[in-house]
Amino acid sequence: MNRLFFSLFYIGVAVSCTQTTNNLPDNVSYVLEISGHNRAELEKVIHEFESKQDTLKLKAAYFLIGNMKDKGYAEFEVSDADNNIIGFRALDYVNYKGMTRAWDSIVKVRGKLHQQRIKFVPDYEVITAEYLINNINQAFGVWENNYWTKFLNFDQFCEYILPYRSTNEPLENWRSHFLEKYSWLKDSIKNSSDPVEACSLINSDIKSWFTFDPRFYEHATDLGLTEMVEGKMGRCEDMTNLAIYAMRANGVPVMSDYTPYWAKSGNNHAWNAVLGADGKIVIFMGGEANPGHYNLNQAKAKVYRKTFALQPNSLAAILKEDEKAPKYINRNGIVDVTREYVPVSDVELKLEEEIPENQRFAYICVFNTGEWKAIHWSFIKEDKNVKFTDMGNDIAYLPAYFTNGKIIPAGKQFILTSKGKVKYNEPDLKKRITLNLISTTRRVTKETTDHAEEVFLKTGETFELFFWNGKWVSLGTQKATGKPLKFTNVPSGAMYWLVNTTPTKDRPERIFTLDENGKQIWW
Repeated sequence: MNRLFFSLFYIGVAVSCTQTTNNLPDNVSYVLEISGHNRAELEKVIHEFESKQDTLKLKAAYFLIGNMKDKGYAEFEVSDADNNIIGFRALDYVNYKGMTRAWDSIVKVRGKLHQQRIKFVPDYEVITAEYLINNINQAFGVWENNYWTKFLNFDQFCEYILPYRSTNEPLENWRSHFLEKYSWLKDSIKNSSDPVEACSLINSDIKSWFTFDPRFYEHATDLGLTEMVEGKMGRCEDMTNLAIYAMRANGVPVMSDYTPYWAKSGNNHAWNAVLGADGKIVIFMGGEANPGHYNLNQAKAKVYRKTFALQPNSLAAILKEDEKAPKYINRNGIVDVTREYVPVSDVELKLEEEIPENQRFAYICVFNTGEWKAIHWSFIKEDKNVKFTDMGNDIAYLPAYFTNGKIIPAGKQFILTSKGKVKYNEPDLKKRITLNLISTTRRVTKETTDHAEEVFLKTGETFELFFWNGKWVSLGTQKATGKPLKFTNVPSGAMYWLVNTTPTKDRPERIFTLDENGKQIWW
């Protein structure tokens, strides 16, 4: 990524980084107006740098205050299908397996569980002038006094060093903590102008005391510094936040990228990237793997980068008050960086299903943990055409609407091939085939001594086969006996899904098609 990209990146969003001090930028005035009793604290920050005639720090203050509109601390609780809070505490269980067992037993009684936001405290209502002034002064201190930050321009500084928070964690003084903790950095670095080396040195220490714990998947409230230091564990979002605190406190330009959903497996992921002196990013995982030693081997349909600056062209920014959108892509502070990670293609389609009333947007989905989940969006044109930009190649997709909180198919399911071509999976109801199935997901198969392929289906459990025809259509159930499951009279040319009928939290089964030789291709 070069500096030209960053300049284009901030057109329209970094106005608070380029305004003069004669008049307040519109976004700063807006935040002051909605801040209520806390307005005086925000004005103290502005007056602090006006009085010292420090125009650069004043612009930094404008940047933070002007982009504060949606920033704050959020708390979440696990709720049932009727949005009743059930008091589920992930850390009450000794391990992830025990937590999952308890989760599945609750689902049987109370329906699908989800994370519900129960509290949000906007920063503009509670943040103090002292906190913001200290944050700005400390950020400038490390920018000006470390060789590994000298290459940063002001816009890059604003985005990757200056912000006082990362996500929706509690506000704490992490800068002072990590500036002191890693005071040895200057004496230990070999190439003092290399931010990647500085990042590796800090992350190597983090790896010695902080670790990932999957129980935190169901602890959606982001951890603060105190919780991280005391508990020494968290989920990937917490790990990226921790790395951001430690790095930015010491002037290392670090960001967090994420995929809302993996394209060929379950769950999602967030990770870190450090901006090198050559303008290129190098990915790593806070507390787990250093730059140059981290690989994202999963298929990626979309990758977004979190920004502190509000993005005026984001979906969240253009939604009307009564419009709802799927989570993870409905954020005001993200930009699409998929093309930095994988080969991409634009997908242009004509929607076939009737457009719901007042629906302005269509979505494109990947299959993840048993559901089609939205990963990108497009305006719907008058002729029902849509264009989904920069989609990862060699992935199965479904165009959809989002109505009453649910994904509704909007057209045919298709594969975007490795060459960027749309290939529809249309079931042929006249041409029927027989399937012999040995697994619900991709496996490394081998032949047994009697020359039969190894079966990965637990004997005694029941499995149901589906094919996609605008919805999942059942082809019946069978009980595993240790031999391949044989399904006859199956429509050819479709997308298929073999499911264990026992309800589970993670729903790991993958969808598949067949090649010209009848071999399963997993998606």
